[in-house]
Amino acid sequence: MKRVLIVDDEPKIVALARDYLERAGFAVATAYDGKTALASARGDRPDLVVLDLGLPELDGLDVARTLRAESPVPIVMLTGRTEESDKLVGLEIGADDYVTKPFSPKELVARVRAVLRRSERPVAASDIVSAGAVTLDIPRMRVTVDERVVELTPTEFQLLATLAREPGRVFTRSQLLDAVHGIAFESYERAIDAHVKNIRRKLEPDPAHPRYLLTVYGVGYRFAEQE
Repeated sequence: MKRVLIVDDEPKIVALARDYLERAGFAVATAYDGKTALASARGDRPDLVVLDLGLPELDGLDVARTLRAESPVPIVMLTGRTEESDKLVGLEIGADDYVTKPFSPKELVARVRAVLRRSERPVAASDIVSAGAVTLDIPRMRVTVDERVVELTPTEFQLLATLAREPGRVFTRSQLLDAVHGIAFESYERAIDAHVKNIRRKLEPDPAHPRYLLTVYGVGYRFAEQE
């Protein structure tokens, strides 16, 4: 049974989310502030964290930064902030997806399931994908560049695998959203830009001048063809 940690300072939201997630077959733990959330995540090691951005004591963005520095645990943000910049900040920190308040509990369950699917073994024609110096071990969800291990979140891994399987092919942002199962509901294409920025920061020798993940302006992205 997959374990989900819900973090929100509003008891009614926590109770509603817990009820729907438990009905969907998840084991659920809860926390109402950032410090308790970090302690619970470190002790219980959940499979996914549903994290509100507006938390007392320790802001949700700070919690997300700390979680991401310590592990690749998937994060779904809960936010009442409708500004695109706030969503992008969360995604750039390393969150996998977001749900904007007020939200449908069924939507939350669907997004949790979608993000967790990315944590499972991706479907691939080969267990090992190699593109130049980059190697992806699909079953282990492990990425190396010149034998240097690169830690990616499940969403980042799925996105990179999609591009690396077909070097030179140009993918639109919409196609990449489809590939990571993020097109449902209100996902927007700028989320792909945030994930690509994170991958480049971890993967590229010089993220400002990428060697592997290339931008095709006005269209999307492609993985560089290797000589």
